[in-house]
Amino acid sequence: MSGSETQVPKRGPAAGFEETVKDFWRSRPVRPAHGRKFAGVAAGIGYRYGIDPTVVRVALVAATVFGGFGVFVYLLGWLFLPQEGDPVSAFESLIGRGRASSSPAFAVLLLLLLFPGLTWTLSGGWMTDGTGLIGFALMAVALYLLHRNRGQFNRPTMPAPAYPTAAFSMASASAASTSTATEGGWDPLAADPSAWDLPNASPSGGLPPQTPPPPPAPPAPRGRKSKIGATTFGIAVLVAGVGTVLGLDGEAWFTPQHIVGLTLGVVGIGLVAGSFVRGGRGLIGLAVPLAIVGMALTTVPFENFSVKGGVGDLTATPSQVSEVLPEYHRSAGNIDVDLTKLPAGASVTTKVSNGAGNSTVLVPAGAEVKVSCETGAGEVDCLGQSRSGVGEDAVDFTAPGDNGQKITLKVKNGVGNVEVRRG
Repeated sequence: MSGSETQVPKRGPAAGFEETVKDFWRSRPVRPAHGRKFAGVAAGIGYRYGIDPTVVRVALVAATVFGGFGVFVYLLGWLFLPQEGDPVSAFESLIGRGRASSSPAFAVLLLLLLFPGLTWTLSGGWMTDGTGLIGFALMAVALYLLHRNRGQFNRPTMPAPAYPTAAFSMASASAASTSTATEGGWDPLAADPSAWDLPNASPSGGLPPQTPPPPPAPPAPRGRKSKIGATTFGIAVLVAGVGTVLGLDGEAWFTPQHIVGLTLGVVGIGLVAGSFVRGGRGLIGLAVPLAIVGMALTTVPFENFSVKGGVGDLTATPSQVSEVLPEYHRSAGNIDVDLTKLPAGASVTTKVSNGAGNSTVLVPAGAEVKVSCETGAGEVDCLGQSRSGVGEDAVDFTAPGDNGQKITLKVKNGVGNVEVRRG
């Protein structure tokens, strides 16, 4: 091999890890201008590797619900994948590697949005702490394997330079003028005399004979219908059924959230496998409602909603330790509990559970309070500790006191505000 030759990097299964990663960056997906739902990240990945973009969208939604890293991955794609017609991505444009259609201010905004997305990913998921980070690593591995096996297809072409090089020079003009000279003299129009001859002209001067059009191609034979959709559906039903039986049998891990997560995982694997054999599209109709149900189960504590709790406002002002109930519960309504009338030196433990409504608890000014406050959707003001939003973690701490009273309190709402303050 001579020194002027350039070695083409390997692609496909024969390529190494470094070559595959470099080739992915050089030929990374392009976000299309048409056919996308939002920023075109899922559509770009799907078109690049020959996968239904809906499968990618379902995977990102599922990753957002179970693990929290779907939003972070989407923001990364928005920032580092170029848009159709742009030579570089928004991030590359920001650091001066070229010009993109998005403004530098928008690229900075995407960078700032990455930080809360990464925090949500690292904060833990629906199973155990660190699930988001593990899921992000699994998605990166899946993308690597996808490019390693299908990276040779649908490789994007970079747009032409904004200022193409000149194709005219004095040397070419001289060569062109020389070639126009003929034996019979000079052609002032610089045209080849043979160019005036009509191709395929008949000797009689008429039009050339018409060639009959080719016969239409026979329709392609229909391939065998993939059974991956029915197989995945059967496995998903089996997993959901076994998980439900184990949950009813007393296995604490098999909660409704975990059962839905396992079932959605099986459906997701079926969708990815079906994208390679062009089958399993019907599973999308199962994955979307499962993702919605999973989001609802992981966001709102439905265990607070029960018929036994009753409906309506609840007010309690106990003055003796024996009058303090182990739990104050309502399915819907406001709960107000006043513990400031308890005698000095009292030590009580109670819980406030509310499905939908506001919960307010007053505690003595000098009592030592071990408190936990949580709401699925609403605001929390727990002895000065404030939170607001959807699916917030519990506020759990101990506030010191000096009058000898000890109160252990847990307040948990499904939907509504939680307030604990000293009276």
